[in-house]
Amino acid sequence: MYTELFSLQQKSIVITGGSGYLGSALTEAMLAFGADVTVADLTFRTNAALEAAIQEGRLRNIVCDVSDTASIRNMMQMHFAASGRLNVLVNCATYGAGYGKGAELEFMTDEVWQKGVDGAAGTAFRCIREAIPHFRESGGGSIINFASMYGVVSPDPSIYGDSGANNPPNYGVGKAGVVQLTRYCAAHLAKYGIRCNSVSPGPFPNTVIGQNEDFIEKLQAKTMLGRVGKPEEMTGVVIMLASDASSYMTGSNLMVDGGWTAW
Repeated sequence: MYTELFSLQQKSIVITGGSGYLGSALTEAMLAFGADVTVADLTFRTNAALEAAIQEGRLRNIVCDVSDTASIRNMMQMHFAASGRLNVLVNCATYGAGYGKGAELEFMTDEVWQKGVDGAAGTAFRCIREAIPHFRESGGGSIINFASMYGVVSPDPSIYGDSGANNPPNYGVGKAGVVQLTRYCAAHLAKYGIRCNSVSPGPFPNTVIGQNEDFIEKLQAKTMLGRVGKPEEMTGVVIMLASDASSYMTGSNLMVDGGWTAW
């Protein structure tokens, strides 16, 4: 019984942004645990394991623009037609707005503000809304939203310097909204057997930012574990939330941040 708790053998999963920096690791992990997976993204990465899963019929790539309702709706319909069910939705895709001076609070325009908030929170809202009918037809399921530690605490401006990784306020506001959307969905979708939880990654700098050694040192110093995260270190919590191991969890926001927000 217990050895099967984390199995995804009977799970049909949609992951938005499943070809991204973190999304790629999540996709490979879910396949390794036996899931049927649709990667909803604008571009797609490939490797031998992913190609094998496509040949086995356990993986499909569907182009999806999470800023566009029609694109999301079409993707969900294609997934359901191919898989016959929807058990898990992972809302990993996001897009930002605001760079350089345009990312600073005093210079940010209304348009940039709105795009950044939408890219963080609107994406999850639209995908959840379009997934609900498919979840209901499947008898319920699990929604996993990607929030951020910056939806819980503010960035420390002193660590960013000239890294180019400055975090704009619309991102943090949007991700805080994701945490609250998660609670709202948990409360209002439980009657359909749909659970909803969020995960909040801490410092997981991509390979480009990772080349800035001075910035990485400052990031590492902010964590209790003294280092930044690796993409595969996000997979455990997502597998748990996608599987029956989390069957009594809903409305939670799980921090995966090396202890950053617990100081």
